[in-house]
Amino acid sequence: MRAWRCRSCNRARTQEIWLPTLQHRRAHAAAVAPAWRPSSALDEWVQREARPISLRQLSFFGRTLTESRLLDSAKYCRLELPTRLAHRLRDIQTLPYVVVANPHLAHVYESYLRAFERFRRVPEIRSLEDNDEYCKVLTETLTEHATVIPRLAIGVLEVRGLMKAEEIDKFMTAMLRSRISRRVIAEQHLALTETFNSPWHFPQAEHPPHDQEAVGEIFLRCNAREIVETCGKTMQELIKRAYGSHIAIPEINVSGHLDATFPYILSHLEYIIGELLRNSIQAVIEQRKSKNAKLPPIEVLICETSQHVIIRISDQGGGIPNEVLPYLWSFSKGPRREKRLENLARVPKLVGTLQELQVPGDESTADLQQKHRNKSRHGDSGTHHGSLSSLTGRAPDRRLGIGLPMSRLYAEYWAGSLEIHSLEGYGVDAFLQISKLGNKNERLTTRASMDAI
Repeated sequence: MRAWRCRSCNRARTQEIWLPTLQHRRAHAAAVAPAWRPSSALDEWVQREARPISLRQLSFFGRTLTESRLLDSAKYCRLELPTRLAHRLRDIQTLPYVVVANPHLAHVYESYLRAFERFRRVPEIRSLEDNDEYCKVLTETLTEHATVIPRLAIGVLEVRGLMKAEEIDKFMTAMLRSRISRRVIAEQHLALTETFNSPWHFPQAEHPPHDQEAVGEIFLRCNAREIVETCGKTMQELIKRAYGSHIAIPEINVSGHLDATFPYILSHLEYIIGELLRNSIQAVIEQRKSKNAKLPPIEVLICETSQHVIIRISDQGGGIPNEVLPYLWSFSKGPRREKRLENLARVPKLVGTLQELQVPGDESTADLQQKHRNKSRHGDSGTHHGSLSSLTGRAPDRRLGIGLPMSRLYAEYWAGSLEIHSLEGYGVDAFLQISKLGNKNERLTTRASMDAI
C-alpha cells in the first residue's frame, strides 16, 4: 500500500490510488494559488505613477521638522506606499499562472495584497494622533514583510525553467527595488516621527543645530573609512566565531581619502560593504595554501572626486571560478541551486541589513549607529526595522546566492554602481561608486519597463 498525505488538511491516506473529493481539490487550490480577486481599487491605484525622491530632498525636508511637515510626510507615505504596492501586485498578476501558483510567490502576493488593502483604507491624516495610529500600521507591516526576501529567492529558484531566466531576474529586480523604496519611505517617516516626539526636539526652532549629523534614517556625513573599519571588524569577528578562534583572519588596510564623507542611508551602505568584505575574508582564508602561510591583507582604497566617492576592495582570494562568474548578478541562474535552496530555507527572515550578520554580543555596528545618532541627538531610532536580538543571524558558510545581486541593487538605488573584476587564480577587485551629492533620484522600475517583458 502506498501512503499519501494531503497537504491542505494533513490527513494521511493509504489506498493505492487516492481520488480527492471536491472539498480536497478546493483546499489544495487555495493552499497553493493566490486569490486573484478582481479589484477595481487595484486598477485605480495602478494608474498612478510613483513620485521619486532623492536623499537631498529627504534630508532638506526633515531638517526643520514642524508639525505641518511631519503631517505632510505622513500624507506622502499614505499615497505613495499603496501606489508602489499596486504596481508590484500587477507585476505578479501578469506572470504565468504556473509560476504564481508556487507557494512562496503566492505567499508574497498575499502579503502584498493584505498590505495594499490595509494602506489604501487608511483615512486622511490630519493630526498628530492620526499620525501615531498610522505609524503603528507602518511598523506592523514592516515586521510582517521580513519574510519577503527569502520567500522571493526560494520562489524564483523553484520556478526556473518555467520562465526565461532573464525575465525572472527582471521581475526579481523590480520587486526588490520597489521593496527598498517602500522601506525607505516608511522607515524615514517613522524616524521623523520619533525625532518629533523626542524630548529634545523643539518644533519652534527656525534652524536645525549646526552639529546635526542625521535626518531620520539619512546620515548627512557618512565617513567612508569609519564605516569600512567598523564593518570589517564585525565581519572578522563573525568569521572567527564561525571557523574557530584558532583561524588566522586577514587584516584590512584602508588608504586613500580617509576623510571622505557623503549623505547616505547607513543600513544600505553597511549591507553592501559588509557583504563585500565578508566575501573577501572568506576567499582569502579558503585560498590559503598551508597553515603556516601568512594571509595577504585585504586592501581598501577610498577615492573622492567632486561628485563621487569610490571604494575599491581588493583581495588575493583566488578570484571567482569561471563557472560562477557569468551568473554573478543573477537571482535564478547559476550552479549550486540545491545548496542555495537549503540555506534559504534556514533563513526565515531577511530584511537586508548588516545587523542580520551581527554576531551575538558584538555591538560594534550598533555602537557606530548609536554614535551617529547621539551626535544628532536622535537617540536610537532603529527599533522599527528590527533590533539585533530579533533579526535572524546567518553563519558565513550559509551562502544564499543573493548577497551580490542585492548589494548591487542597494548601490544602484541612489544612482551609484557596483562592479566586480575577477582574475581567476589571484583575486577580486570590487568597485563601489557612491553619489557624493545625494541629489540623484531613487531608481525605480516603472510599469512601462515591466510591461516590456
